[in-house]
Amino acid sequence: MKKLAVITVASLAMTACVTTDPYTGQQKASNTALGTGLGAAAGALGGLIVGEATGADTRKSVLLGAGIGALTGGGIGLYMDQQEAELRAQLQGSGVSVTRVGNNIVLNMPSNVTFDTDQDTIRPEFHQVLSSVSLVLKKFNRTLVDVYGHTDSDGSDEYNFGLSQRRATSVANFLSFSGIDSRRFVIRGYGESQPIASNATAAGKAANRRVEIQITPLTGA
Repeated sequence: MKKLAVITVASLAMTACVTTDPYTGQQKASNTALGTGLGAAAGALGGLIVGEATGADTRKSVLLGAGIGALTGGGIGLYMDQQEAELRAQLQGSGVSVTRVGNNIVLNMPSNVTFDTDQDTIRPEFHQVLSSVSLVLKKFNRTLVDVYGHTDSDGSDEYNFGLSQRRATSVANFLSFSGIDSRRFVIRGYGESQPIASNATAAGKAANRRVEIQITPLTGA
């Protein structure tokens, strides 16, 4: 059975306390991020204590309890239509695809444009793309954000699981550092368990190596 990692908002806030020195490339603790991360973690834990639901329902209880209004009725589709349009405009030509699935939006980030081979550090040239995503997510803050990591079938299940988890976490951390409320996130590493193409070809493997961001409307139900 394939492993699945789920990292919730509190652990994201803690892992977001590490930053990379732009001159040495070394990771180090950030005092500012540490204070922010601990504060976000405390807020998230408070919500988790109040709400006994799990997954998306837990985040809903936390965010709604913080005063972020739920989307309702016909306003849900309109809100997501506007967000989709802005994401498409921002990400045109970036290599990131934008797909609408009902009222959800899925961003597919192929690993060949996001990470170097077998690495989990985001390529510097991809920072601007993620910053564009962050701008839209901040503007449309009445959504939940799931970040999914996937790999091809090369290597062991254990290795692929860890790599997918680390890559998804890197993307979520970047967005969190950019000012996105960490309480909106859940991160999942799927390894090689959810291919979208055949791993028998190089093109198929390339398609399977990806990070996906699923954006879901925040509703009261």
